[in-house]
Amino acid sequence: MDGVLIHENEAIPGAAEMISHWVETGKRFLVLTNNSIYTPRDLRARLLSSGLDVPEENIWTSAMATAEFLRRQRPGGRAFVIGEAGLTTALHDAGFILTDQDPEYVVLGETRTYSFEAITKAIRLIAAGARFITTNPDATGPSPEGLLPATGSVAALITQATSRAPYVVGKPNPMMFRSALNRIDAHSETTAMIGDRMDTDIIAGMEAGLLTILVHTGITKPGDVASFPFRPDLEHDSVADILAELHERDGLEVGISSGPHED
Repeated sequence: MDGVLIHENEAIPGAAEMISHWVETGKRFLVLTNNSIYTPRDLRARLLSSGLDVPEENIWTSAMATAEFLRRQRPGGRAFVIGEAGLTTALHDAGFILTDQDPEYVVLGETRTYSFEAITKAIRLIAAGARFITTNPDATGPSPEGLLPATGSVAALITQATSRAPYVVGKPNPMMFRSALNRIDAHSETTAMIGDRMDTDIIAGMEAGLLTILVHTGITKPGDVASFPFRPDLEHDSVADILAELHERDGLEVGISSGPHED
């Protein structure tokens, strides 16, 4: 969302019109975010406050992708979770038992208040054999006062203590997009990904086989693209420039991807 649909909680020009177009025409789409804090219901409310009416079922988070991955790996499994409602709700919905007693997984997500006690518990459980999973690799997140340590930073601490690197489900892992395709029953050959970051959105979309569209309203600016060894299929200044092209591309399902972290 951030950098593609919204910027500092304000809708980017053209975003509301494009969402409305997709809803009115029955176009299959998802709004993606690497942030695992919020449930889809929470995010729908946040988007509404910015003037964007996105149905709850059209939101896909790294927490949901992580829960879907773990459900396929070990149905009805047990996990010790560090995270907030977005992650715990997704895992409960996937049939997982959340416990610190002999869990098969330690799952690390985003939270506003990382607990040293919980991190210590995670380290001990991983050292005892629990598998280490994280929802996203983002090292920092924004706040009004400045940067905050995020999932990637805490994961690095745990890795240093345990010598166990996590499996990361969120972007730039293309699994995030493949699970999104399954969510809307779409195929990579007829789906596009709109993102604002070359190092997460574009590379993951490319590796998932999607048409990749970079917009310059977020992290990656036009002059930055040449520094990467890969390129997006298309570039636009913003989503406002895409709607006319969508009218010409009947039958193309389009998913919107966010920057690495939203507050």
